[in-house]
Amino acid sequence: MRYLSITIIVWLMHVVTPASMLSAAEHGSNTPWETYGVSTGLFVSNLNTSFRLGSGIGVDVDAEELLDLDSSGNVFRVSGLWRFGDNKKHRIDLSWFAFNRSGSKTVAQDIEIENGDGDTVTINAGTQVEATFDIDIYQLAYSYSFLQDDRIDFAASFGLYVMPIDYSISAVGAANLQGQQDFTAPLPTIGLRLDIALTPKWFFRSGTQLFYFENDQFRGSLLSSNTAIEYKPWKHVGIGLGVDSFNLSVEAQGEDYPSIDFRGNVEFGYVGAQLYARFFF
Repeated sequence: MRYLSITIIVWLMHVVTPASMLSAAEHGSNTPWETYGVSTGLFVSNLNTSFRLGSGIGVDVDAEELLDLDSSGNVFRVSGLWRFGDNKKHRIDLSWFAFNRSGSKTVAQDIEIENGDGDTVTINAGTQVEATFDIDIYQLAYSYSFLQDDRIDFAASFGLYVMPIDYSISAVGAANLQGQQDFTAPLPTIGLRLDIALTPKWFFRSGTQLFYFENDQFRGSLLSSNTAIEYKPWKHVGIGLGVDSFNLSVEAQGEDYPSIDFRGNVEFGYVGAQLYARFFF
């Protein structure tokens, strides 16, 4: 009777266990793709920024060369991911980092800006100026893996970059010779993502995001790409080294694009390397 009871219990366990749970467990045991992941690390980059205040005939200002803003930046960067669905083909990514820079310099050429009253004014060569350029970069993306096995995870993605941008320039001691713009740029993107398990401990990771839109009063473009090699020394911890590039260009003459209300031009880009730790399960 004892052995019969044990046999019945074992049989019932097999019968009542949902097939989806079995398949998920089998999938999890045969795939290197984690369900949750968090990455954090130091991002070292070379920056390139130019902007124009107002929609007049003023030239774009090279912020690093003309205004002495830092041409490099070391920032903290954090990101996370969640794979969901029985086959883990659906994925959500979220990331954030920021650059905050300021500079002061005696300018060597005339600079035309639009002040707070909407008038075009000129900061003459030889004037001491102060400048700031702050940008936060938030990225949210959904991707679906249309090719996924124990070696390759190849996905198409749809995302959104949200970037609060605040920049200004002012002549020292001259209240009427100053201009500032601040706005938030929400830019939807499409892209591709490719992860390759080279070995059980070595991974190649890459992705590209693209945005472009243009009409009579707005032009915007964004191109972002990343490549990384990652090593997994422990079960739930990885160490990675990656290279990222990013190029943003926004030119607007008013409110002709959602949430972007400014008159001027901003171009911002970077190329950098990131050393990071990755925690996953």
